[in-house]
Amino acid sequence: MNGMNVLLITVDDMNYNSMGCMGCEVSDITPNIDRLAAEGMLCENSYVAVGVCQPSRSVLLTGRYPHKNGARGFEEIDYCVETLTERLRDYGYYNGIIGKVDHLQPREKFAWDFVVKTLNPEENWGRDPEKMYEHTRDFLREARGQGKPFFLMANSHDPHRPFAGSVFETPSYLSKSGKNVDFDPSMEQGEYYRGKYVKSSRYYEPEEVDVPGFLPDLEDVHSEIADYYSSVHRGDEAVGRILCALEDEGFREDTLVMFLSDNGAALPFAKTNCYVNSTKSPFIFRLPGQIPAGSRTGALISSIDYTPTVLDYLGINPIEGADGTSLRGILSGGLQHQYDTIYTMFYKTARNAVTGRERHFPMRCVQGTEYSYIYNAWAGKGEPFLNESTAGLTFNAMKAAGETDEEIHKRVEFFLYRTPEEFYDIKHDPDCLHNLIDRKEYQALIESYRKKLYGYMMESQDGLVSVFQEKVLRAFL
Repeated sequence: MNGMNVLLITVDDMNYNSMGCMGCEVSDITPNIDRLAAEGMLCENSYVAVGVCQPSRSVLLTGRYPHKNGARGFEEIDYCVETLTERLRDYGYYNGIIGKVDHLQPREKFAWDFVVKTLNPEENWGRDPEKMYEHTRDFLREARGQGKPFFLMANSHDPHRPFAGSVFETPSYLSKSGKNVDFDPSMEQGEYYRGKYVKSSRYYEPEEVDVPGFLPDLEDVHSEIADYYSSVHRGDEAVGRILCALEDEGFREDTLVMFLSDNGAALPFAKTNCYVNSTKSPFIFRLPGQIPAGSRTGALISSIDYTPTVLDYLGINPIEGADGTSLRGILSGGLQHQYDTIYTMFYKTARNAVTGRERHFPMRCVQGTEYSYIYNAWAGKGEPFLNESTAGLTFNAMKAAGETDEEIHKRVEFFLYRTPEEFYDIKHDPDCLHNLIDRKEYQALIESYRKKLYGYMMESQDGLVSVFQEKVLRAFL
């Protein structure tokens, strides 16, 4: 064991291609994240195991798939599952978390010594870069005072909905304050809403941004994407201020830093699904003197690898039962390849606060560098896919446009009801617009991906395996 420190920085719902270092052309969108990438290694083919916040974060700190750690949705991990922070506390580490505290449960299993909740109006829900600086600085001083190495998980709430400058931001913020809000959602956004309660230093206009390829370029979509990018920029500023606190307190050189987004943007065909835009999340690792600055890797990487990687760098024995593998060989620049494919998934939405109902939409995916195979166990049962991504301007604009545009109508219907199997050439179609599942020339390849998925299910003891075997394997193999 050594005295190295660890800083894990997350942003909430930031799409992989919203960052300058990943090719985003929006002006000045993520200068701090780009600088971090230039100082360490950018992992260009990294994925979270599940495309929604609480289970995604639980995978990070257990190294286990959701069906093996217990947190398939917005729920606690199993009490018998050892966490990274439990292991670190046993080795004398001082553990802290800033923001998104309730997304790692039960709290006692994560062994926090320092906790800053940001789900209150005074903290602007963790969207205030200066607050992130202050809390990070306070934690680092506490750790120094304790004379212990540290693990800090610092979590920005951007660019999660409501987006900066949108008509939805101020009413949502006030409702968190317990105040009554009279709000007409048909009102146009304007300066009245901008910066009144949750300030951002930069607001993008529709003409400054492009609509992602997985969405139609409609007026309201364009408007909401501009608001989303305003939140992306504010999230980047939070990342910058966290890193500034680390440097100001003198911990830059002996701290392993990792950055990622917990999942894709809260838009149709992104978050809470198994598409590239759902789970792809550029991981950035920085450790001066050990991880080559300005380096990139195209190796496939999964979030199950985070806990094993941290323990390897710290010289601490791995946790038994973890699904992941240490990335140290890749991060050192020596190993170029670790996996041919990885396994991603989705289970269910959050429980409705009024009805108490959870919506189950079981999906499984085998993800490679060139192809992606998705199995939707819920498709064909008549229940439409409804979740956070169907709120806001974008999906409503798509539905309205679909009344006169047949192609958009088909896209809306596909999003709502899917098909049991999807297969994409993600090298040429990363937005997953063209389902190749019925194309004859791909059948041998699709068959190999079905077998790969079955292998992942069997090895990880996925409870969906019997359904997949009955509904798919017996029909095609």
